[in-house]
Amino acid sequence: MANRMRIGALLGASLALAVSMAAQAATTTSGLGATHYNISSLKANGRYDRFIVTWRPGSAERANPTLMQQSMGVALDRAGLMRATLGPQGRMQAPVQAAYGRRLAIGADLLRTSRKLDRDEAAALMAQIASNPAVLHVAPDVLRHPVADIAAPATLRPSTLQPSDPQYRDYQWDLKAPSGLATAFGDRNFGGSRVNAAWSLANGANGHGIVIAVLDTGITSHVDVNTQLADAGYDFITDHLLSGRKRDGRKPGGWDPGDWTTSEPWESMCTDEFYPPQPSSWHGTHVASTVGAERTNNGVGLAGIAYRARVLPIRVLGHCGGFDSDISDAIIWAAGGHVTGVPDNTHPARVINLSLGGYGHCTADDPMGQAIALANRRGATVVVAAGNDGDNVTNYSPASCPGTVTVAATGITSRRAYYSNYGRGIDLAAPGGGIYAGDKDSGKQVSDGFVWQALNSGTTKPVADDSSYAGYAGTSQATPHVSGTVALMQAARLARGLKPLSPTQVLDILKRTAATPKVAPDRLIGAGILDSYAAVSMAIGQATSGSQAIVLSNGIARTGQAGAKGSQVVYRIDVPAGAGRLRLRTTGGSGDVTLYVKQGMPATLQDYHCRSAHPGTDESVVLNRPAAGSWYVTVVGRTAYRGVSVLGSYTVMR
Repeated sequence: MANRMRIGALLGASLALAVSMAAQAATTTSGLGATHYNISSLKANGRYDRFIVTWRPGSAERANPTLMQQSMGVALDRAGLMRATLGPQGRMQAPVQAAYGRRLAIGADLLRTSRKLDRDEAAALMAQIASNPAVLHVAPDVLRHPVADIAAPATLRPSTLQPSDPQYRDYQWDLKAPSGLATAFGDRNFGGSRVNAAWSLANGANGHGIVIAVLDTGITSHVDVNTQLADAGYDFITDHLLSGRKRDGRKPGGWDPGDWTTSEPWESMCTDEFYPPQPSSWHGTHVASTVGAERTNNGVGLAGIAYRARVLPIRVLGHCGGFDSDISDAIIWAAGGHVTGVPDNTHPARVINLSLGGYGHCTADDPMGQAIALANRRGATVVVAAGNDGDNVTNYSPASCPGTVTVAATGITSRRAYYSNYGRGIDLAAPGGGIYAGDKDSGKQVSDGFVWQALNSGTTKPVADDSSYAGYAGTSQATPHVSGTVALMQAARLARGLKPLSPTQVLDILKRTAATPKVAPDRLIGAGILDSYAAVSMAIGQATSGSQAIVLSNGIARTGQAGAKGSQVVYRIDVPAGAGRLRLRTTGGSGDVTLYVKQGMPATLQDYHCRSAHPGTDESVVLNRPAAGSWYVTVVGRTAYRGVSVLGSYTVMR
């Protein structure tokens, strides 16, 4: 039966930029030993009635919600909010009252005001709350959104989708090698992530499978999507207006009932020029499918990355988005931590995917920063979308939070996607789609400009057991490529009796194995583009095996390579018949390396065709008319080395 392709409705409306107030004396980031408050998330046109307060351990307020509320009342009075004021349209506003909300899993407390405050009022109130010696930190409870992805137009979908994985062959350039080969649509692929090669080492399975938690809009039933852990997930949205339920409170299950904003109360509550009314996005289904929920090798549709892993959907985004307080609780719960009022998670995640965010700089002391740190300590790697605003990532949260793996987006040419955030806070990039031909910032939209996965065809409520697919472009799509690869890395280790990698070790390997883009980045996008195969290879320590050598593409250097004294890292370049000259070299960085070269199998210190041994890192071997086939380069660390580039290049005789 042919499946329908549908284009999702989540359009690329960028988040509204606000004037950052982070430079004011309000933010002190010396840790929880000092009182401070973070107002960088407050927008000029924003409205705020929820504040997260961290109290000093042992303070009377921390143990007594009544005292917390009284303290909030004092702060309101000092901020001039306890008297009637003239509001918008000349209407009188009643004095603001305080109410206690709940305790978060990080140990902070949610306090609320009786009406929404504008930016100046919120900043004044936070300053007064922070002046209390019992307070360590204050932050607004910010409403976050799915990263605003760009949907592929209907004209790019195939007329039919045949019920077989060959659609992977035509549409999923992002999972293939960046070999320069032409796709079904004629574009040369220099931006793929080599997931197809990583499948030879791992598929995400080990025992019951690595768990990947996807914190998003939830998941929907689909003929090509594995939803085995949907009932084990949880809906963390507490506010009934966001959840769409009749009452406040959380609910078991990670299902997505829809997040449309085309009807009341949501149309007037949370839409504007930046967020126009939208049908349900089914954002979580698309992200979960990319990371591994999409069934693979099943004769239907498309493929997912860690397709034998188990995807745990957790709903944190509903109508209008989701609050930091709920998202931070969900992060801790996903990693196996306890959240009051919610049954403990029986499927703790090794990987947590956050394809969501909003404006504001994140510090270690903010609720999201604290939650991520707790998840890291439990062994969970937290992978976060950089954002689609074409801006410096330091201005966005949770992308700027410490302890994350922050991911930018690139297209099929390896060029940074024009919409992708950038900057020193980016760890690496991954395929997210470039939208337009040549990954330019305008022009003709092309099929190879998008990442294709399962989606739902419902406009508001989900269609049960749907069979629709959609193309999206965004850092939301780049992020699950990295999350799925991390699951493959951990599964490959567990399958070989090795201990799981720590989040710090995972990030180190992702950076060291990232491929250098063929198109030089116009902005900083981290260590390079995700190379799934190289990352899994290094994770299991088998780079010395011929089948798991790190592949060199002709003329494209692998930068930022590092190793310990005595280490042996093997690279491979496949040389076609008729090559006139092969050059293999290392250069740059610091330390001292020796180069060993052999055809057909990895070179060792005792068995090699030729070598280059000079002080430092500048080594080179040149071979005229090399035999066709695989040539291996073993880089041996005579001392510890880092920042070294490894390059293989050949010419073809005509």
